[in-house]
Amino acid sequence: MLVRELRPEDAAPARAIWNEVVAAGNAFPQEEPLTTDEEALCFFQSQTRCAVAVDGTGDGGQVLGLYILHPNNVGRCAHVANASYAVAASARGRGIGRALVEDSLAALGPCEFAGLQFNAVVASNEGAIRLYERLGFTRVGTIPGGFRNKRGALEDIHLFYHAAPSSG
Repeated sequence: MLVRELRPEDAAPARAIWNEVVAAGNAFPQEEPLTTDEEALCFFQSQTRCAVAVDGTGDGGQVLGLYILHPNNVGRCAHVANASYAVAASARGRGIGRALVEDSLAALGPCEFAGLQFNAVVASNEGAIRLYERLGFTRVGTIPGGFRNKRGALEDIHLFYHAAPSSG
């Protein structure tokens, strides 16, 4: 597997994976899918970094997952990043999420971010929580009922933080 910057030809498979997570209604806050490849490419390219995980190590390969990395806030808070990760349901359990999170952590320094903050990790997303904690993220708080899932039920969300790895 290889994690690399998103390319224009990745827009369609990346959009399909993103929309799969949106439609599941149990992780992303978005309710509306990305409707065209052009809209998806514009959205992904507007991020500070968007990377995809592809099978194999060459130029080809199937897109299995992606992440977006961008400022968590504006102005005096823009030095802290936020990220979203999406792995195709058919590819889960193969270490793709871990590879994407590790790549995003490595990108923090080069992108001039001091750390990475997750604002809304849904409490029922136990696999993601285990992964983040294994990778050294600190749970810094919980918002009771902060997420409305696809069924309309309210779930707690957790906030996590990881300082940028030192480059030396």
